Amino acid sequence: MEGAGVMDFKEQLKASVDIVKVVGEYVRLRKSGTMRYVGLCPFHNEKTPSFSVHAGHQIYKCFGCGVSGDSLQFIMEIERLTFYEALKLLAERNGIPLPKRSEHTDPDTRLRAAVYQMHELALELFRKQLQEPGGAETRAYLERRGVTAETAGQFGLGYAERSGRSLLRMLEQHRFTPEQMEASGLVGRRTDGSAYDRFRHRLMFPIHSESGKVIAFGGRALAKEDEPKYLNSPETPIYKKSHVLYNLHRAKQGIRKTDRVVLVEGYMDVIGVTAAGVQEVVAPCGTALTSQQVQAMKRHSDKIVVNFDPDAAGASAAERSVTLLLDEGMRVRILELDGGLDPDEYCQERGAGAYLACLERAKGYFYWLADRARAKFDMRSAEGRVAGFQFLLPAIQRLGDKIERMAVANDVAAYLGVETGLVLENFRKAALERKERAALVAPAPVGHTEKTLLNLLLASGEARGQFLPALRGMAAVEQFPTRRIFETIFALEETGTPISFDAVNARLEEKDRDLLASAVLAGETDESFVSLEQGEACLRGLEVSSRKAQVAELKSRVKAAERSGNLAEAMQLAQELGRLQRN
Repeated sequence: MEGAGVMDFKEQLKASVDIVKVVGEYVRLRKSGTMRYVGLCPFHNEKTPSFSVHAGHQIYKCFGCGVSGDSLQFIMEIERLTFYEALKLLAERNGIPLPKRSEHTDPDTRLRAAVYQMHELALELFRKQLQEPGGAETRAYLERRGVTAETAGQFGLGYAERSGRSLLRMLEQHRFTPEQMEASGLVGRRTDGSAYDRFRHRLMFPIHSESGKVIAFGGRALAKEDEPKYLNSPETPIYKKSHVLYNLHRAKQGIRKTDRVVLVEGYMDVIGVTAAGVQEVVAPCGTALTSQQVQAMKRHSDKIVVNFDPDAAGASAAERSVTLLLDEGMRVRILELDGGLDPDEYCQERGAGAYLACLERAKGYFYWLADRARAKFDMRSAEGRVAGFQFLLPAIQRLGDKIERMAVANDVAAYLGVETGLVLENFRKAALERKERAALVAPAPVGHTEKTLLNLLLASGEARGQFLPALRGMAAVEQFPTRRIFETIFALEETGTPISFDAVNARLEEKDRDLLASAVLAGETDESFVSLEQGEACLRGLEVSSRKAQVAELKSRVKAAERSGNLAEAMQLAQELGRLQRN
């Protein structure tokens, strides 16, 4: 599948899939017109949706960060895949057979394909080894932790045996090169050049991309002397740990259904809480929470319950995470479990019902932070109370709604015993700083008349037949910011080339592509399908504007001729002006 064949299949694939469905797997979309959907952009942090998808033209565009493209481009960007990988994923997901192609793709794509295949083989091997006699200790450990065989199967849990050679031998049998094996992160290399399995005598947790492909592993030590306790895959061509959340590929449907995320610290917490009936639970992959991970959660819900371990490290991690979550516009609650139990232990000891009850009672993060402040500062002194309030103030200031911000500030101040005057003074200063930083928002570059006509010309052959002859050469069109888009449509029509969004878009420079996307996607009113009557009204308006411009120009020329003493020319221009005005 090369050259023209690839492009033919690409167009066939794009025509066969619905971009709304493709994007909807990753972004919560709401309908905003006959053919337009909007949501929060998955490629940058925003609180107000500026990301649009057009079902008719099969495109997406963010008016915040500027990204745009078709369904294939979206998959490449969101999953960080190469062109061929995105083509394959979309085809497989939609049951469309890929045509045969040679393996003469670029080296990066070949390497990534090999790494994906090695992870699938490793998953099969680890699961098989868990059921063999050598996996007895691991099965016993899972049983002690309350993980049933069914749950272990659901999460693809496995066992990496002691010798450190079984996976290496299997990969060698499949003829992977030493360089490919080392790049996978599954195989290490000693200083003497010998290779070995990275994971040895460990309980194995497969880590998936959001689309469900195995891209890495986490391994828990089974022997006390083995360090570290959790060993995670290094970064590889298919795995960037700062972008990935454990279990998101399973949890995203539950997140959308409940409109919340439950964030825990570890793999076993995810498994235990999921087994308790909470389907919307995820965890970082052995790292501190990152902005990319928060944005991945926010695409499915902006509400989150943080349930980290109750020890000092867990509380500090929760505090750091709250700051990041607020910066990314999440609505945060904190779940604290009693008895010093982590989420998995709590579900085992107290039961699923007790955990679910705690989850529903999770407190707003301000009161959790206020309790942290009371533990850090001396609340018996005025200075300590003020210090506690200052500790909380940055989190309060991150609230977007002014009324909510003031109400929370007053509640927290009363909780800490701080004077109301201090609250007002701090808010005056913060409001002044925000006002100084505020930037002017530029008006939309494409007017109503241009939007209406462009949408009609792109959607309707009848409209093109009716309006193109009148628009071509019209002076008013030459003044449009979108004039080059109209010129492209005129040129396509003259050569007999079929006119479509893709055909026009492919012939434009980037600035004009943005204008075209703005014409068909931007705004809250539905410009997706407009009537011929609306187009006729726009055309009449343009004709009137053009005549007015001609009248003004002729009046100016008459006066210039009179000033120069050229009365014959002035009389001729005046007659022409009269005819124009009568018409």
